[in-house]
Amino acid sequence: MPRRRRLEPTPEWVELTTTAADWKAADPALLETMLGQLHLIRAFEERVLDLAADGLVHGPAHSSIGQEGGAVGSIVGLRSTDAVNGSHRGHHQFLAKAITHVSGGRLDLGELVTPEVQEVLQRTLAEILGLAQGYCRGRGGSMHLQWFEAGALGTNAIVGGGAPMATGNAWAQKHAGTTDLTINYFGDGAAQIGSVLESMNLAAAWKLPVCFFIENNLYAVSTRIEEAVADTRLSVRGQGFGIPSWRVDGMDPLAVHLAMQEAAEVMRSGGGPVIVEAEVYRYFHQNGPYPGSAFGYRTKQEEEEWRARDPLERVASELVQLGRLSREQVESVRAQAVAAMDAATGELLEADPEHQGRRRIRPELWPDPAFVDVGVRGDGTELESLRALEPTDDDREREGMKFVDAVAGVMERRMGEDERIIVLGEDVHRLKGGTNGATKGLSTAYPDRVLGTPISENAFAGLGGGLALDGRFRPVVEFMYPDFMWVAADQVFNQIGKARHMFGGDNPVPLVLRTKVAMGSGYGSQHLMDPAGVFATSPGWRIVAPSTAEDYVGLMNAALALQDPVLVIEHVDLYNEKDTVIAGDLDYVIPPGTAAIRREGSEVTVISYLSMVRHSLEAIEQTGVDAELIDLRWLDRASIDWATIEASVKKTNAVLIVEQGARGTSYGGWLADEIQRRLFDWLDQPVQRVTGSETSPSISRVLERAAIARTEEVVAALETVRANAGGA
Repeated sequence: MPRRRRLEPTPEWVELTTTAADWKAADPALLETMLGQLHLIRAFEERVLDLAADGLVHGPAHSSIGQEGGAVGSIVGLRSTDAVNGSHRGHHQFLAKAITHVSGGRLDLGELVTPEVQEVLQRTLAEILGLAQGYCRGRGGSMHLQWFEAGALGTNAIVGGGAPMATGNAWAQKHAGTTDLTINYFGDGAAQIGSVLESMNLAAAWKLPVCFFIENNLYAVSTRIEEAVADTRLSVRGQGFGIPSWRVDGMDPLAVHLAMQEAAEVMRSGGGPVIVEAEVYRYFHQNGPYPGSAFGYRTKQEEEEWRARDPLERVASELVQLGRLSREQVESVRAQAVAAMDAATGELLEADPEHQGRRRIRPELWPDPAFVDVGVRGDGTELESLRALEPTDDDREREGMKFVDAVAGVMERRMGEDERIIVLGEDVHRLKGGTNGATKGLSTAYPDRVLGTPISENAFAGLGGGLALDGRFRPVVEFMYPDFMWVAADQVFNQIGKARHMFGGDNPVPLVLRTKVAMGSGYGSQHLMDPAGVFATSPGWRIVAPSTAEDYVGLMNAALALQDPVLVIEHVDLYNEKDTVIAGDLDYVIPPGTAAIRREGSEVTVISYLSMVRHSLEAIEQTGVDAELIDLRWLDRASIDWATIEASVKKTNAVLIVEQGARGTSYGGWLADEIQRRLFDWLDQPVQRVTGSETSPSISRVLERAAIARTEEVVAALETVRANAGGA
């Protein structure tokens, strides 16, 4: 018979409830501030639902009515330098943080609405209506609310998507030497999502001051929590990661506040992350002005029972019972909040001249349509003060260096000059330079700035995004293979790539994402892809693809100086190539918009990047075609060198785009379309393309070779171009 010993969980897990003594002992100013914030948020949300019912809110209106207690209780005691982010249902969190910021954490119930509070209400409502005066200039709307100055990092329409970003912000707070903290709010649905659980693990492993605040409102859209999880006490998640956790009644703002005080003490003292689970209840459906019972998934009795526990009434009744306020004063608080919303609405709406009795948004408040693409990325002016250099025009002495040593060398050089640079990824701190030697020497020179991560691409990519948005650090994130980006696709594309534009176009996102193409190395379908085509059609990203060590130096320096996210693609075929760099110079940049002509010619313009530049040169030599070969270097829409391409095409009247990877994710597809629209009158034949096959490469050496392009495929394409020209 085996011996059995019961294992006890390591972290503390408590349920906290208030007593009459807690209410009596509470600071009256704190309780009054809570009541004031609750009424301001409630009046705001009611007005949003009214406007949505009138068709004036374009898109969803995810009301937080019923859930205000969790937000107010947890935020009222925060500093402006503390940070919060949340989900699509985040009006209450944003307003609580913004009002706490402008009021210094205290409200006077006799004069509830100061000019600063009024501005918060109006600008937030303007954002939800999509107007230019909103905090994100109307781009964020109801689901994407950000105000960095107040510590509001941005609400998020992807369920669970904010957890990695909050974790990154907490890393920045800790390593900047502050005692600030970050709270990530999410609901019961997100408590099961991988990005949240990955972030919990990463935060616990690195002891980061982040609170994972679960607003357990018992429902997804209409699916009750018992249908989704075995243990409905969602703070149990902390037990799996060694995270201390609190469970509280979210309809009791004081209980939430007391739990957050205890949790904040853990975070501010270096104890790492915490979890707070607040049981709350959204009074309305997932979206819009109707209760859940109208859709049949909740009963009216259940809704009435929860409405009887309204946090506004709980705080008001306690204050009345304690003799701090009269019922008349409570009604005055309500009236002031409603009047503030009347004033905000009056500034944004007017009578509709075409429909009697109806209102419309004042036409002059809409954003200028010309603003539509402004801020997808920055303008690149940050590179103007740096020394630009075209290596092919420089005749200084060269020294021999492997391509991969140039990768490590330029990173070591920049890290020595810029303490903000942080390198993170799987195994980057081990194996004497990661799995390929690309971080060689970095962990020895900068052990605190080269972070080996758990295998959790969603978490560490998003952590990098949070670092970039914080602004105090410049993350360099390594994906061991580009196929892994699909694991982190939300953070890469929905979060990092869209952040600047989505939140108004001003906030820089200085992040470098490094990865390598490994076609030909036998790693099979899930390790070999070329990501250029996917990133080129995804907004916000810049892309560089060096084919020489000298180019790598200049392109990486530019990537590290830009205020945009930059994908740096490497190729394993180049890593061990014997190459050269300019002796003693690792400090120049190759700015966007600068392709290189590797060979001049007159018959056809061949456009390529990475290792296929070399294969194209070999093919040109074998065929004798007088081709002009352009090495793109910068691949994204905003950075491509159209001047060089146009001059070449006007000379040759034919184009061949050469890439190695699969046809379906081809970079050349969009480039060919763009060339034919821009330069149709100069083309004597359709744009030709070399790609791999439709399928991903297989493990079999023979099938892998059949799936990718190399010199032979370029030879065949050049002969086709020549034959077409002869026929013309």
